[in-house]
Amino acid sequence: MENLDLTFDHAIAVNLKRLRTAGGFTLDGLAEASGVSRAMISRIERAEASPSALILAKLCAALGTTLSAFFADADRPVDPLSRRVDQPVWRDPETGYSRRSVSPSGTGSGVDIVLIRFPVGGGISYPPKHGADGLSQHIWIMSGALQVEIGEETHLLFKGDCLYMPVADPHSFSNAGDTDVLYAVIIERTRQGAS
Repeated sequence: MENLDLTFDHAIAVNLKRLRTAGGFTLDGLAEASGVSRAMISRIERAEASPSALILAKLCAALGTTLSAFFADADRPVDPLSRRVDQPVWRDPETGYSRRSVSPSGTGSGVDIVLIRFPVGGGISYPPKHGADGLSQHIWIMSGALQVEIGEETHLLFKGDCLYMPVADPHSFSNAGDTDVLYAVIIERTRQGAS
């Protein structure tokens, strides 16, 4: 398990540096745009720190990308088939939730599919995501109970329920039950140039 974590930390380091450079950001510029400290960004790029989902979300918002695109392997050849064994899985060191990128990467599709396992007692809040105005998502519950707060609205979702919401709006997720929640997130780009 430790080697797998080191591999993911290295992949995160490579992807962050690649996206930061491609976006024309210095470390200071990305720190200012994301609200994540320069020191933390530098540690992530050197694979010395495992970022939480919240930190990655802030960095992705500043870079104008999604977590799915962030985790996509840029060097991997495009393949319309994504076999389960090849789907990258990342575990948030802070909340313990795991995220499996299900959809094939690099195909140019406007849809990303992610499978999330959210542990009992888990919770996470996402700030507004600037640059994500053209993104929406469906949250589809496979098992368990998930509480989703979007602004002033609170939704309690159970097995089979599906909630549509913009990605850019501030929102939070919390496990409202006594078992892990398994749910799919289907992210759709609704405007040209969103990623």
